[in-house]
Amino acid sequence: MKVFKFDVDEDFAKQHNEMVRDTRSLVASGIAIFVIALIAGVAVWFLVDSSSPWHWLGSVGLVLFGVLMLVVALLIPRSVGKTQELYDAHPLAPAIITERAGTTVTLTALVNTQVDPASRPLWAITSRVMQPLPNTPDKVGTKVPVAAIGAQRSARDQQHWQTITPMPIAWGTPDEAVVAQARKSIPQEQWNELDRARRKADLVERSKNALVEL
Repeated sequence: MKVFKFDVDEDFAKQHNEMVRDTRSLVASGIAIFVIALIAGVAVWFLVDSSSPWHWLGSVGLVLFGVLMLVVALLIPRSVGKTQELYDAHPLAPAIITERAGTTVTLTALVNTQVDPASRPLWAITSRVMQPLPNTPDKVGTKVPVAAIGAQRSARDQQHWQTITPMPIAWGTPDEAVVAQARKSIPQEQWNELDRARRKADLVERSKNALVEL
């Protein structure tokens, strides 16, 4: 599996890329927790009797917890990286829309769980429920090129990804020609492997927000 290089439209990605939106939501949540903890710490300081051990423990503990949440929130964007960096650093993979339910679709991707791209591929599928993709038909069976974002490894097994998130190329550009080029760049045998897997409904269901080895 190879990386597909293209120029990401950052403004377009901010509008459509759900990974970017999720990151912003986490940052906002962290800041909100900081504010709440700070207010609670001040309230404890003024409302709890100064002779009580909770006067210090409660107020200082809440403020420190809030500061910790603020630091984590501010570090999240740096750990995730910019959208262009994500697409440039992770391999191209095939995905197919396997379900259309209400205002969401389920995207199922064929991914290689090997961390080392030179190793023999160890195939798995993973599925994610998301909003319909921009400039993409939302019918079941639609082929969607994605970047396979590997995120976690266990202490016991550093050679394989524990979590891989499919990030559609269509989230990064409004140019349909770029998406079509990415689709054509994926070997047909990978599309065939994914097509066989996605016909097994129980397999697809188990792969939602998880990796299921083939």
